[in-house]
Amino acid sequence: MKKQGGGGRGRRRGRAQPMAEINITPFVDVMLVLLIIFMVAAPLLTVGVPVELPKTAATALPSEQEEPLTVTVLADGSVQIQKTETARDDLVAKLRAISAERASDRVFLRADGAVPYASIMEVMGALNAGGFSNIGLVTETGGPKLDGTGASGG
Repeated sequence: MKKQGGGGRGRRRGRAQPMAEINITPFVDVMLVLLIIFMVAAPLLTVGVPVELPKTAATALPSEQEEPLTVTVLADGSVQIQKTETARDDLVAKLRAISAERASDRVFLRADGAVPYASIMEVMGALNAGGFSNIGLVTETGGPKLDGTGASGG
């Protein structure tokens, strides 16, 4: 006959030993799957839903942003601030007066494609001297891509 109290080794053979370490591999797998799901779903959440808003007699809330200032250089070299033609000699003085009244230093510069580069740089210098350091150049879409696949200019 076998001895029955031999230290308990025979009884524990079928049971698993308790683990002293945490296996984080399944946790990492789940987190990566969730990350991919959120990366794919996040751009879809920003799409607006078309809604026809009701009409009302209430006035609109005042806008904090000002109407953007636009300076245009026409093909003949003349300069316009918004829609008012301005002499080049008076440009800096008028821009300083406008800059003093505005909260934003942003200005949009539109120039005809036939205007020489030097003339555009003179106007940009005047804009800077007039207090506008945030100058955006306005263009139209559909131009050449310059990567060999777009339409050529001409």
